Amino acid sequence: MRFVVTAGPTREFIDPVRFLSNPSTGRMGFAVARAARAAGHEVTLIAGPVVLRTPYGVTRIDVVSARDMLKAVRTVIARADVLVMTAAVADWRPARRAAQKLKKSEMSDTLRLVRNPDILKTVARHDLIRIGFAAETGAPAAEAACKCREKGLDLVVGNDVTARDSGFGTDTNRVTFVTPDGRVQHLPLMSKLAVARRIVSFAEGMATNG
Repeated sequence: MRFVVTAGPTREFIDPVRFLSNPSTGRMGFAVARAARAAGHEVTLIAGPVVLRTPYGVTRIDVVSARDMLKAVRTVIARADVLVMTAAVADWRPARRAAQKLKKSEMSDTLRLVRNPDILKTVARHDLIRIGFAAETGAPAAEAACKCREKGLDLVVGNDVTARDSGFGTDTNRVTFVTPDGRVQHLPLMSKLAVARRIVSFAEGMATNG
C-alpha cells in the first residue's frame, strides 16, 4: 500500500522571527513512517519543522505552515491508499504576516487570527483510509469519538498530552483507538514505534477486509 504520513508541528508566522506553534517533535509520525516502510509499504512523510532523521526508504517533504502541509498532502494524495495525520497542525494563523520584524512599539496588545483549513476534512475520498490523532488534555476517548464522527475517519488515535509518559517529546505513548462503530480500545503504555505498528496493522486489516 501507499502511505502518506504527516508529522510534527506547523509554524504560523507573525513576522520573520515570531510565530505561533506547539511542542510537537514529530516522533509519533516518524515512527508511523518507519513502521509502514518496514512492513513493505511505500511511504511519503510530510514533516513540519522537526530535527529528526528521515527513516530509511521513506520519501520526505518538508513544510512549515498548515497551508504548506495541505498543499503537500494534495500533491501526493491522489496515489495514496492511507493517510495518517499525526501532525499537530495549528488551527489558527495570524491574519497578517509582517514582511519585517515588528518593533515592540508597533505591535498591538491583540493579535487577529484566522482559521486554518482542516486537512482531514479537505481530503475526503471514499477509497482512502483516513486515520487521525486527537491530542487532548483530559478525556481523549470522548474527544476522539467526536472527531471520528465529525470528520468521517476510519480511526482516531487519542492521547492525553499532559501525561508525563505520553505527551509531546516522549519515546512512549498511551493511546486509545476509536472507530466509527463506537469501539474503544485502550492500549497500555508502549513505545511510539509499537503504537505505530498497531496503526499500520489496522490499516492493513481495513485494506484486506475492505
